[in-house]
Amino acid sequence: MLLLHAPPLPFLRTLLHFPLNSIHHSSRAFSSLSHFTKPFSVSNRFSSHSRRSSLQMNGEGLAADDSSPDHVTKDWYSVPELRLRDHRFKVPLDHSLGPHSSPKITVFAREVVAVGKEEKNLPYLLYLQGGPGFECGRPTESGGWTKKVCEEFRLILMDQRGTGLSTPLTVSSMSQFKSADELADFLKYFRADNIVNDAEFIRVRLVPDAGPWTILGQSYGGFCAVTYLSFAPQGLKQVLITGGIPPIGSGCPADSVYKAGFEQAIHQNEKYYKRFPQDIKIVQELVNYLAEQEGGGVALPSGGFLTPRGLQTLGLSGLGSRAGFESMHYLFESVWDPTLVPGAPKRISYNFLSSFEKWLNFDTNPLYALLHESIYCQGSANKWSANSVRTAVGDKFDAIRAARERLPVLFTGEMIFPWMFDEIHALKPFKEAAHILAEKKDWPPLYDVQVLNNNKVPVAAAVYYEDLYVNFKLAMETASQIAGIRPWITNEFMHSGLRDDGSKVIDQLLGMLNGRKPLF
Repeated sequence: MLLLHAPPLPFLRTLLHFPLNSIHHSSRAFSSLSHFTKPFSVSNRFSSHSRRSSLQMNGEGLAADDSSPDHVTKDWYSVPELRLRDHRFKVPLDHSLGPHSSPKITVFAREVVAVGKEEKNLPYLLYLQGGPGFECGRPTESGGWTKKVCEEFRLILMDQRGTGLSTPLTVSSMSQFKSADELADFLKYFRADNIVNDAEFIRVRLVPDAGPWTILGQSYGGFCAVTYLSFAPQGLKQVLITGGIPPIGSGCPADSVYKAGFEQAIHQNEKYYKRFPQDIKIVQELVNYLAEQEGGGVALPSGGFLTPRGLQTLGLSGLGSRAGFESMHYLFESVWDPTLVPGAPKRISYNFLSSFEKWLNFDTNPLYALLHESIYCQGSANKWSANSVRTAVGDKFDAIRAARERLPVLFTGEMIFPWMFDEIHALKPFKEAAHILAEKKDWPPLYDVQVLNNNKVPVAAAVYYEDLYVNFKLAMETASQIAGIRPWITNEFMHSGLRDDGSKVIDQLLGMLNGRKPLF
């Protein structure tokens, strides 16, 4: 149940409006760009589906505050081999209402260049982070894909709305809503359609002469990139996608996603236990122990509850990324407390329980769980698709049955289940809102297949053959609908290829677009 109290209006203003301090405002001339006085064309696509948020409907809405600038720029600062500066943009919560009618939220973007290139005329590249509900990484030095990109681009790291410093939707900030209905009504504005609107808002204010830019979309960021290609291709010079080509079918193709996801999870489990056969018995013993406890599990340090089905969610991170197998194996090494006193009862170690909670990021990034299935929906409800598909696959993922029959216990992949809002402490306050979102049908469109069929923007995409998170077959079905796309199909990397060897991945994709790796 959501906390039933509401903040005063001044506090909501603080949440939705970035305060003006002694900072520098970067302005550009917009007189020749008449479309700045109305919603961008991308928002117009969704206007028929949009309503004012409950913040407005219940009389506590915020009027647009035009007295403060919509773009604030801070001074340059340094990390090793890089120069950075921060930008904050005041954007409409609901772009379809236009800049003067919608409440405003803040979107944060970090500009990154190689040292000495601050004033150089570099092309812009926008990075779209994976998720949903995760902020961009914070650069601590030049390296990996960041270093490669900064060799020739001015990199923009945009925290997608609701993450990082972009009006973050955290466990604490979301508790300000008076009801689950108000929260769900607010969250509908935090999908790829409005992320693209935010990007366009930023582009025309940041790029000289409002020129097009290159975008790089990793995982869910690739989903956003395809939305961008669908509704605002005029803002794009070229597109790079890494492990992020979405299913674009009408309705809600989540069932297809999770059917493929369970099949791939079985394959990854087989590989895991082949690598670490000793873990079969360890996991079986742990599942049996949990099932025999009062309530079918044990308390977690945060106040959550670990059950056999909760244990299976370790596969979300452990089965699909480089070193995921190894990390999960080493986690199981510390399951049990040693027996220090003869006759002491067997107990799961605190270190294991704490590590289990840290393995998942729901306490810091709850938006991931709340919107996870909704990112697939266009005019249809998801209705807890992963849970329905899990029921349909039968006993294969029944952890208790597998352990009792001495079969390998299978871990699940990238899936969110309704019971997680009972067992994960950070998600408990949002259970009702999650159910409301799962039943919501009137989601606006995220893709325009006809536009994609006639795409003119150069696109190169890394497609990982054994990707746990973005199914290869479904990705290639969509790729066949994007005119001119060049897929690079590889099993050299898992879904984390950009993180694992970003320089190689970026070099490959750019080479496919700039002629260094021509068609053959």
